[in-house]
Amino acid sequence: MLIQHIVGLSGLVAACLFIFGLKRMSSPVTALSGIVVAGIGMVVAVAASFLVVFDLPADVAPNRVVNVMLAVVALCVGGGWAFLRGRKVGMTAMPQMVALYNGMGGGAAAAVAAVELSARAEPTALGMATTAAGALIGAISLTGSVIAWAKLDGKIQNPWRFAGQRIVNGTLFLATVLLGIALVVSSGSPHFALLAILFFAGALAFGVMMTLPIGGADMPVVISLYNAFTGLAVGLEGFALQNPALMIAGMVVGSAGTLLTLLMAKAMNRSLANVLFSNFGDGAAHGGSEAHGEMKSADASDAAVAMRYASSVIIIPGYGLAVAQAQQKLYEFVKLLQAAGVTVKFAIHPVAGRMPGHMNVLLAEAGVPYDIIFDMEDINAEFPATDVALVIGANDVVNPAARTDTSSPIYGMPILDADKAHQVYVVKRGQGKGYSGVENLLFFEDNCSMVYGDAQAVLTQMVQAVKDLAA
Repeated sequence: MLIQHIVGLSGLVAACLFIFGLKRMSSPVTALSGIVVAGIGMVVAVAASFLVVFDLPADVAPNRVVNVMLAVVALCVGGGWAFLRGRKVGMTAMPQMVALYNGMGGGAAAAVAAVELSARAEPTALGMATTAAGALIGAISLTGSVIAWAKLDGKIQNPWRFAGQRIVNGTLFLATVLLGIALVVSSGSPHFALLAILFFAGALAFGVMMTLPIGGADMPVVISLYNAFTGLAVGLEGFALQNPALMIAGMVVGSAGTLLTLLMAKAMNRSLANVLFSNFGDGAAHGGSEAHGEMKSADASDAAVAMRYASSVIIIPGYGLAVAQAQQKLYEFVKLLQAAGVTVKFAIHPVAGRMPGHMNVLLAEAGVPYDIIFDMEDINAEFPATDVALVIGANDVVNPAARTDTSSPIYGMPILDADKAHQVYVVKRGQGKGYSGVENLLFFEDNCSMVYGDAQAVLTQMVQAVKDLAA
């Protein structure tokens, strides 16, 4: 009885730490401590789970040592692998790592559900239904996240589509749900094992089929959605196991992931259904007005000198900055401008990069102070009074077509108003289109000049040009 009370209390403590940690993660200033607090909560929950084996029924107790050893081995393997990979992963690979680890959470929930479905001696209809629902969602999150990881990592280059794909996917999902229902109502029947195998196979297959046709530009929203799926699956399994820590953690993660998914879809002016079932975001041309005029190029040193003698500069980072791993060099350049009396700010679009908050993490890694980093809605009004806007590796999030071209697929998407600055410099490796495949009208504006080259090399030249002025 004492062990049960300790386990129950530890679950409450862990849940409080999860919620408090998540609250602190809402601000870049306190995010690191929030992660530590939530991590402590997870340690408490895991440690408490080991106490359960000492309160097992007499007929199960002889397997206590085996159960503990298996759990320890699993923790060592999973924790050791995650620790080593986490230390080595580059900033450009962070989105795919997040997608993969999130998928592992969904897979863990599905695995727990599989054990529960096979081991429940006297199942209740509610318990079976909850477990099956968690298994379905967790399995979809597992394979869907793996496909998202493969897309972000370049292992799957293009969306995979065929005629009638939505009908096939819908049929597969319906069949999987029907198998789940059959699984719930036929507990104890001789066909139960076969139904379970077919059910899990269908759920895993649907996760693959659901994600394959989605374009790469939509992966940030997809990652966020699967994060919500994983949380929901964990919450459902927590209910089935009567584990308060799992229930609360799952609900918190699920609700946070859902809100973030809707927020990101709104930032793209698209519904979630449009993200999941349209062909947008595949890197192919999708219409829109043709750009008029020519792209004007500028030398990196000339752009640097112009910013050195400007009074205000707003920098807009994008995925190209992460690819070039140039965030440290960028901050060096920023410090030189600040030392010369230039007011420098960063503008972050909600869907910049390849995952939610990607650019914030990138700048934080370089040591950029939080007080000069602003979200889109907080800084857009400042662009008309800004001398220079510096765009590094961003594309669709600064495309004026979203405001003016009703035929463009990104029409209506809120963008950063970089084109309204007095002068715009765009650091870009070439003249290619953005991830969505839409021509960027900003590049043809009279007040815009292109600085071609890798961001690391360009920023190195800019830093040297400013230093030469002070020599």
